[in-house]
Amino acid sequence: MRGFSLVSMVCFHLCYDLVYLYGVSIAWFRPPLQDIWRSSISWTFLLLAGIMCSLSRSNLKRAAKYGAFALAIWLITSIAAVDAPINFGIIYCMAFSTFVVWVLERCHAVPCGPLCALVFFVLFLFAYRIPQGYVGIGPATFAVPRALYEGNALSFLGFPGPTFFSSDYYPPLPFTLLYLSGCSLGRWWRKTGFPSALTVYGCVPLEFIGRHSLLVYAIHQPVLLGILYLAFG
Repeated sequence: MRGFSLVSMVCFHLCYDLVYLYGVSIAWFRPPLQDIWRSSISWTFLLLAGIMCSLSRSNLKRAAKYGAFALAIWLITSIAAVDAPINFGIIYCMAFSTFVVWVLERCHAVPCGPLCALVFFVLFLFAYRIPQGYVGIGPATFAVPRALYEGNALSFLGFPGPTFFSSDYYPPLPFTLLYLSGCSLGRWWRKTGFPSALTVYGCVPLEFIGRHSLLVYAIHQPVLLGILYLAFG
């Protein structure tokens, strides 16, 4: 599943680079399909990361590795300046969320079970528009106090200020709630056994890609940009 999502991510970024960096017209690569495709990738990443944290020997070390990787991504994208820098992107979100799980482990308060997973997923949907200044679902939508968005100090949480910008923004509010939904399922499956469908079916190439997800994430854009540079000059 993770390998398939990584392949999907590479294809998405190829389309993004073609359209926004090289001006190639791809008629269907626009909202809402573009947003649905992007969400299908990132939501799957975060759910799977939450599930897998239940099998980690040390979520503190795992969080530190993600955090170091997120810092490197920010530095590289800021220096390269090919597109907008990545501030508080999906790897940062995984670092923050994994650290939250570690804190909950220390407090013996890690969520577990399908009911917890459902509650966190509903909370995620309820909080999904916090970065845009709203909470709620459908008609039950309410504005978040604008004072939280007056500066950039709370951008790391999900309250971006007026001058904040990132080409990949996945703040803890709302996305840590999605991670915790996956964590709740992972903890439950660790006790009861993972569904057979997750172990019976497989695909060796996708499994290989999934096992090296951070490496693929790190190199895919430089590789794509190099290929496109050779193709378009």
